[in-house]
Amino acid sequence: MSSKPEVWLRGPLGGVPALLQPVAHALLQAREEINELMADFPDALLWERPAGMASPGFHLQHMAGVLDRLYTYAKGEQLNQQQLDYLAAEGKNTSVTVSQLLEHFNRQVDIAIKRLSETDEATLTEVRGVGRAKVPSTVIGLLVHSAEHTMRHVGQLLVTVKVIKSRVGFPS
Repeated sequence: MSSKPEVWLRGPLGGVPALLQPVAHALLQAREEINELMADFPDALLWERPAGMASPGFHLQHMAGVLDRLYTYAKGEQLNQQQLDYLAAEGKNTSVTVSQLLEHFNRQVDIAIKRLSETDEATLTEVRGVGRAKVPSTVIGLLVHSAEHTMRHVGQLLVTVKVIKSRVGFPS
């Protein structure tokens, strides 16, 4: 594991509003942990589901997709067909590699940080509709949930990867 302090202890990120710093820190921490965890993970084990748990591939696809979807809602938009298709394919598109999934997730984190930097703090309490039912949330609710949800899946991914590695005798 890295000897650097956690991201939130490294100081504020330039350009990100003060109220959104914790969101940015959590997303960057997740990215660091995921990239370190998956650095030597074999593609052949990406879709293993020990004890019926979600596969590492699913977690990686899902985290990237959720970031895209939540930031779309935060902008006050609804999902487009490409986003709906991606959602439907999460966990089913097994033709991708660890490297491709990491690249996609990393790109989504970069996009999220850019969008955080473009967010006007005055809009944080504005209501946004989520999903087809347009369930009400707020801009800050969506952005905080993006960090919380991502970190929840980091924990699940960590456990799943360790279980898979131990089952096949892969060094952890």
